[in-house]
Amino acid sequence: MRPSRRRFLKQTGISAAAAHFAFNLPSLAFGAAPTGRKRLVIVFSPNGVIPDHFWPTVGKKEQEAPLEFKRILKPLEPFRDQMVTMHGLCNQIQGDGDGHMRGIGCLLTGVELFPGDIQGGSDTPAGWSQGISIDQFLKQQLQSDPKTRTRFGSLEFGVMVPDRADTWTRMSYSGPNQPVAPIDDPYKMFDKLYGQAKNRELLASVLDDLTDDFKKLEKMVSVEDRRLLRQHQELVRKVEKDLKVELAAQTDQIGHAVPELPPNVEDQNDNMPEITRMQIELMVNSFAADFARIATLQITNSVGGAKMRWLDIDNGHHAISHEPDSNVEAYEHLIQINTWYCEQVAMLARRLSETPEPGGDGSMLDNTTIIWTNELGKGNSHTRNNIPFVLIGGGLGIRGNRALDFKRTPHNRFLMTVAERMGFPQESFGNPDFCGDGVLTGV
Repeated sequence: MRPSRRRFLKQTGISAAAAHFAFNLPSLAFGAAPTGRKRLVIVFSPNGVIPDHFWPTVGKKEQEAPLEFKRILKPLEPFRDQMVTMHGLCNQIQGDGDGHMRGIGCLLTGVELFPGDIQGGSDTPAGWSQGISIDQFLKQQLQSDPKTRTRFGSLEFGVMVPDRADTWTRMSYSGPNQPVAPIDDPYKMFDKLYGQAKNRELLASVLDDLTDDFKKLEKMVSVEDRRLLRQHQELVRKVEKDLKVELAAQTDQIGHAVPELPPNVEDQNDNMPEITRMQIELMVNSFAADFARIATLQITNSVGGAKMRWLDIDNGHHAISHEPDSNVEAYEHLIQINTWYCEQVAMLARRLSETPEPGGDGSMLDNTTIIWTNELGKGNSHTRNNIPFVLIGGGLGIRGNRALDFKRTPHNRFLMTVAERMGFPQESFGNPDFCGDGVLTGV
């Protein structure tokens, strides 16, 4: 008979932070060893793409073709065999709110926004979404079953999300009128994952405690689990080291890229690449420990105005996205910006691919699907047709090396497909008026 978790903690003397990882090792699992894990990550970047340098070519009468890697998607070419692009998915939700608001607020919910007092341009004011988002729906389903329940269920990461609550800054919803705020401070996410960290100055002591605990656990587990323990320890050590470097480099709170940046945020805006990398490391770390199986990574926000000076681009992203295609410099800058976002997705895919699946075969990418998406199909037209959906990884069991074209299909059917592939088929998701033809065919 296996001991209870409480007795295990008392007998070994290890901390709760280490125990959350230990309980998921096959040698110490309380119940059956984890099998068949499926994970989903949704990565958001804003302001549309440049279609001619993004989408692979698919014939007008064809539904699919082999992948073609144009400039923007080139960083993802190493993942060709586990990658699918989905052209022709359209956010057809109407109602209140401007294009950006409906773009992000209806992206994962597939349903209208409530009336509200958030004014966007000359459009009707709007509020929050009227429904649950696909990530939070899947979290609820997984958490309702003890076999798939994890410590957090889902984790919502952010990068430079404005420090305000409005429709442009929220894509996840736990229900109608219930937005879920991402955590865009890596130190706060570290505190959430490892609750001993009361503040940034305690990071070193947290690592020391975990190191001692892992030494105790090494004597109790199998050779394979020792390898997993050491790998997890290395991940924690790397994150802690990076956080300390960032702490030494800045004294103010991490800033935010917003459409109108106050002067004191400009230098902090330049930390965006490092913050993104830190959040990716924390996400991979949390998956390795099975803290959650659903995650979102929201890089800035709808109408995100990051100034990507590390690309020698001084103007804000949103402002550039409104320039006509005839503005050669702006057009080139947008290609570079979208390529940079793609590089961040590729970094996440690479980290998952080089991390062995805990207690299983292959890599964590083999059991995880990353969905990279956007609130618009193209920035200067504000179209919500041909919303970018790029899938990388094997979590949903979708065959790779394919460019698919769904010819103006409501994106609600894609949300239904994701739910079905995760094991929770639905007759509709979001507004049922856009779900009548069911899940996507040919996927």
